[in-house]
This record gives sequence, C-alpha cells and structure tokens, in this order.
Amino acid sequence: MRILLAASALVLGACQSVTPTPSEYFPVAEWRHEDGRDQPYLLAPGDTVSIVFNSAPELNRDIRIAPDGSLTLPYVGTVQASARTPAEIQAELVQAYAGELRYPDVDVIPVAFDSQKIFVGGEVQTPGMMDLPGQIDPLQAVIMAGGFTNGAKPNQVALMRRMPGGELMTAVIDIRAGLNDPRLADFTPLRRFDVVYVPRSAIAEENLFMEQWFRSALPIDFSLYYDLAGDFRGR
Repeated sequence: MRILLAASALVLGACQSVTPTPSEYFPVAEWRHEDGRDQPYLLAPGDTVSIVFNSAPELNRDIRIAPDGSLTLPYVGTVQASARTPAEIQAELVQAYAGELRYPDVDVIPVAFDSQKIFVGGEVQTPGMMDLPGQIDPLQAVIMAGGFTNGAKPNQVALMRRMPGGELMTAVIDIRAGLNDPRLADFTPLRRFDVVYVPRSAIAEENLFMEQWFRSALPIDFSLYYDLAGDFRGR
C-alpha cells in the first residue's frame, strides 16, 4: 500500500507540473490589462446587424451573421462580415451598391451581440458556456459559474485565448491571491471565446484516485444504509 501511495503521488505530481509557454503576445508573468486600449469590435457569427439604406429604405433589414460569417443582401449577394468591423462592411456595401443605387448611402449598425460567449470549466459548480455581459475578469466568471468546488485549485486557474493569428495561448492566474488581498486582484478583462479552466487540487486528485482504486479492487461494496426499522446494515 505504501508503494501504491508513493506511485500515485508521483503520477499526480507529474500532472501538476505542466506550465504554459510564455509568448511576446501573451506573457504569463506580466499579463494584465495589455495596453489599456479598447480594441475595435469585430463582428462574428451569431451577431445581428441592421443594414440601413438612407436613399432606399425599402431595402432596410436586420440580418443575423450566418455560421460561415456571411451576410446575404439583395442585388449584391453574399458579403463576408465575420472578423470585420461595421465600418469595413459599410465601405464594401457602398462600393457594391454603387452600380445599383444612384446614392448608395448605407449604414451598418450592430444591434445584437450573441457571439459574446465564454467557457468556464473544471472545478466550478456549473461549468459550461455562458454569456459575456461586459468587461468581467476570471474571478467574476468563476462566480457566474457558481464558484469553486471543494476540490478546486484557485491559485493555478488557466485562461486560454485564441490570438488574432490563430495561436492558442494560455496564462495561469492566481485567483486565490486576489481573494486574499484586493490589491492583487488586477485581473485582465476576458474576451469572447476565452476559456477559463479551474484545475483539481492534488489532494482532490489523490482522494479520487484512492476512492476509484479501492472500489475497483475490493470484491464487495461497503456502502452503508439504514432499513425502515432503523437497523444499521452494510452491503
């Protein structure tokens, strides 16, 4: 049994030793609010835009961006909208409708932002996808997910983000330090499609390992119950 416990501790220690690789675009140690500037909002599938033709109001419509990132409009067909700003789409539509309208005065106005989603998983009470209501941080995301479980490791919460070039980067955030000292709670705002993952603590891993090992190794089930008469029984 001592040998088994030692082997399990080594395995668990190896699982906990994985650390993210720093990047010049996503530094692990210094990552906070980046440059402090708000980035232009890029539309994504699921968002809805209002297309307003000031010179031809009969063409006005609200359109939801399709899963492939496109908009379909009369006379000009398909226009790519994903990963573009409303101003970029507006400029393309003005040019596209120049041959159809005498005065192609077009406005593109975002009216719904259904692509604003984040994912919270691991040792939280209600993991899954949730709406990104604004500039929330990883701690607020965990609170939205019901808070940590008893087996959580809040000092090594992983934040995964897809960078503009397609690279997936990870930073480790010590949320426990921010809870203990508000001066250390300067967490960076989340972006849509971010993944916040709360790992399981080493103690919780060991408890789970031992529980599963004993249940599979022993030939009988030692669960206990009371019968209706109040007698204590085992099975």
